[in-house]
Amino acid sequence: MNRGVPEDAQEMLIKLVKGIKKITNIDIFIAPPFTALESSFQIIKKSSVKLGAQNIYFEENGAFTGEISPNFIKAVGCEYVILGHSERRDIFNESNLLINKKLKKALSMELKPVVCVGEHLAERETGRTKEVIQNQINESFKDLNKKDIIKTIIAYEPIWAIGTGKTATPEQAEEIHVHIRELLSQKFDVETANSVRIQYGGSVNPANAGALFSQENIDGALVGGASLEAESFYEIIIAAEKIIK
Repeated sequence: MNRGVPEDAQEMLIKLVKGIKKITNIDIFIAPPFTALESSFQIIKKSSVKLGAQNIYFEENGAFTGEISPNFIKAVGCEYVILGHSERRDIFNESNLLINKKLKKALSMELKPVVCVGEHLAERETGRTKEVIQNQINESFKDLNKKDIIKTIIAYEPIWAIGTGKTATPEQAEEIHVHIRELLSQKFDVETANSVRIQYGGSVNPANAGALFSQENIDGALVGGASLEAESFYEIIIAAEKIIK
């Protein structure tokens, strides 16, 4: 819930768009608050940066006061939507069942969903990380077919590393990314699992981005606080570009 006033995002986005003009091999999207979506789109629409929203509801219209229809975000230029972020799960008690409904709606509306999964610190310390991730994958992706899952981006964001300044080591993150891919292989097949983009989210910053991106199964980052400033976000993008090269 930062930079929600259009003017707040304008200066940052102008800098970002200018900085990434020569970058052609990295997919970039931003997900500002709903109130800044339309103004942000006006700044990025001629660039390679795409627009996403932080959430949607699973109905297109109706008496759902305070919710956001996928139609609304598409109308202002969104191509992506983040679903099941740890804060949505934790603070607002969103269940895997609810996230599954939102995911199906997003796919039916031809939005590109980014579905977040991750464990609490207590779950990691008691050795339950893989069990928690498995439950989230099984329930959040229930009834999806191969075509659906290939269109879906997964973001592993350990809850204990969100906004805390802590981050999983590259090796810890890679271990869970491998686990997620194995779960997808069991649920679908190896080829399908290898086609799914799995990102890491959890206090990604310019200092650790390169080491994270160098891991075989980490396909990008869902960036939080470091995306609030053009300079730090740009440095993360450059780290990704170097790995691809």
